[in-house]
Amino acid sequence: MKKIAIFLFTSIIVQHTEAQSFIQSYKDRADAVSQTNIINNLQNFASYGIKTTGSTANTNALNWLKSKYTSFGYTAGQIAEDPFSYGSTGSKNLVITKTGTVYPNKYVIICGHFDTINGPGVNDNGSGTSIILEAARILKDVPTDYSIKFIHFSGEEQNLIGSHHYANNIAYQGGVRMLDIKVVFNLDQVGGVMGNNNNIVYCDEDQGGDPANNAASAVVTQELRNCTTLYSPLQTAVDPAEATDYIPFEQKGYTITGFFERIRSSYPHTSSDTFNNTDPVYIYNIGKAAVGALQHFAVASTLLGTQENVSKNPLEAVKIYPNPVKDIINIELPDSKIKNFSFEITDFPGRSILKTTNETKINVSNLENGAYLGILKTADQTVVRKVMIMR
Repeated sequence: MKKIAIFLFTSIIVQHTEAQSFIQSYKDRADAVSQTNIINNLQNFASYGIKTTGSTANTNALNWLKSKYTSFGYTAGQIAEDPFSYGSTGSKNLVITKTGTVYPNKYVIICGHFDTINGPGVNDNGSGTSIILEAARILKDVPTDYSIKFIHFSGEEQNLIGSHHYANNIAYQGGVRMLDIKVVFNLDQVGGVMGNNNNIVYCDEDQGGDPANNAASAVVTQELRNCTTLYSPLQTAVDPAEATDYIPFEQKGYTITGFFERIRSSYPHTSSDTFNNTDPVYIYNIGKAAVGALQHFAVASTLLGTQENVSKNPLEAVKIYPNPVKDIINIELPDSKIKNFSFEITDFPGRSILKTTNETKINVSNLENGAYLGILKTADQTVVRKVMIMR
């Protein structure tokens, strides 16, 4: 998680698209981000508990991430562990490489940390982790001019140990750049807080390093803002780059940018950094912006390939309201032809609380206040939504 800045910075929220133009295939892929997948990823991430660097929980989370990439179709040759020492034990970063078709030796890095302290870290940084996974899933079979490295760092909460190790030993050695990196794009604490007006995301810009670095970062940060506007419903503001996993790269002269939530949550680094206290819709929208931006940075193909999984689950457009709810949940299906469906309410670990069939108005007046999962299923589709009960 970024440290709180010790200076004030005035953000300008005016949008500029300049030379960047809308690309329909980029939008189609951004729209393939699934809110259901985001929630499932957050649920799995939380299930590993406090993922302190060097702990068993941290290792278990790393293995879960590896299994996700394998399920997407990434090969063993694309998945690498980057071990580093931590006290009397150690930990590992996870690095997945997708090779570019024109510039295979020049990289776009999209990264975020998966270690947590004092709690499950659903916002800090299950939110960034879940988005990186969605981006990797969607872009798996999309040709890109530049290579992409999807990196999950450990040791962020212990003063960026994992990213320092990678930057100092893999990317840069003995004063020589071992990796030609186009941009480092970091996602940290983008979970928001349920109930806030979460419609703005910070785009991080390097303002404290080498002036040449600052100029390059200003360019890519503006491009990030443009992509956010083009491929998501979010507005943007600029935030000075601070202490998160792009900083070790910035210190080696690489160009950096990133996303961070605009309304800062107070829950990270506490036991309350849970699913209850995040806004999955905000994470979903930042995911769309991230997929759009990653395609821009890596110069993705503008043609939709036959192997791409860009078709959207039509149920993703379901409306479940009001949310928060007091007594009655309303379900509005995206297709009037859907007649047979079930709706189940579970707690976050997955225990069933209530289940109905073919009902569009569900009475939840007997349920306790709190956060639940609402799972709507048809014969071949499933969507998951966060449901808050508050009276």
